[in-house]
Amino acid sequence: MVFEKLRTILSQQFDVEKDTITPETNIMEDLGADSLDVVDMLMSLEDEFDVEIPDEEIEKMRTVAEVVAYIEENT
Repeated sequence: MVFEKLRTILSQQFDVEKDTITPETNIMEDLGADSLDVVDMLMSLEDEFDVEIPDEEIEKMRTVAEVVAYIEENT
């Protein structure tokens, strides 16, 4: 399941409890991600899900649910 894998990646990258990450979690505000964190996340997601995510697309994604939807639609 994409959401579960994404939660694991985000909890490791941002050093937060996996259970605190929900579909409504805002990556920048709730996890404190900066632009470098987003680039790291992007590379992890592309490797894990074998998907290419253009920079302009990742910039539009604010919540975990938006990232999940993109991955599900493009894999």
